[in-house]
Amino acid sequence: MNTIILATDGSSYSDAAARYLVGSSLLNRDFTVHVVHCAPDVTGDVQAFVGKAEIDAWHHEESGKAMRSVVEILTAGKVAFECHELTGHAAEKIIEYAVKSRAEAIVMGSHHRGQLLDAVLRSVCGRIIADAPCPVLLV
Repeated sequence: MNTIILATDGSSYSDAAARYLVGSSLLNRDFTVHVVHCAPDVTGDVQAFVGKAEIDAWHHEESGKAMRSVVEILTAGKVAFECHELTGHAAEKIIEYAVKSRAEAIVMGSHHRGQLLDAVLRSVCGRIIADAPCPVLLV
């Protein structure tokens, strides 16, 4: 089975990417969409006062919220998918997951803030485009 990664941050831009996948011919082969969300690591200060179980529960809750709308879109479109929760730096973890899963493509919604702001912030999309092991489709 072939893998397409749909990276989501819970935004309307991610929903647009999911709607694109449902309506496009990109999925005309034997693909499974791997919906991924990456929650940031918590700082050492937080880890000192909050237990691992509570942090893990928070990551799970945040990922569930972020994936909810794209999961609804894929379900309505009868697209096969799996959900995966990642923790850490988003671009790095998504690229690692793409390598591990031998992804055929990464699909993402772009916030399109503009070249100057993206250059200053080093956007997640920009980092993934630069280092991805497969084609990246920005919607």
